[in-house]
Amino acid sequence: MFHVVLHQPEIPPNTGNAMRLCANTGCTLHLIEPLGFELDDARLRRAGMDYRDRAVVEVHAGIDDWRLSTRPGRVFAFARQGPTRFTDVSFRPGDALVFGQESVGLPASVLESPWLDAIVHLPMRPHVRSLNLSNSVAIAVYEAWRQNGFAGSTEA
Repeated sequence: MFHVVLHQPEIPPNTGNAMRLCANTGCTLHLIEPLGFELDDARLRRAGMDYRDRAVVEVHAGIDDWRLSTRPGRVFAFARQGPTRFTDVSFRPGDALVFGQESVGLPASVLESPWLDAIVHLPMRPHVRSLNLSNSVAIAVYEAWRQNGFAGSTEA
């Protein structure tokens, strides 16, 4: 369905939650190294529970390696400073949704990449730092999936 890309994730439970989400929505989860944990981390297993074998998870040495091996349709970076609201995008199967590290978000090297189709944001109230990474991924994936009729679900 979609490609969910976590750029250098730091917190195992967030990645485990994203893994579970991807298993349930038919998305592929891409992890860009370096990771802030080992993939066999007990906290990752606990959050992902028994979904590890149902999720498609790929690990890439860097963002360029991911792009070259995956060749996604369109690429949307999620960042607080994105000029476009995520609900104003018409998502299509094969699109990639890219999220940054929990502590600092996406680096300028990604946000300034010519291969990005758009930088989008999730609306938030002022004076609040950010949403939790796995919550942000869930919000974005479900909006994209909703736009595509929840293809592949029991509701389709």
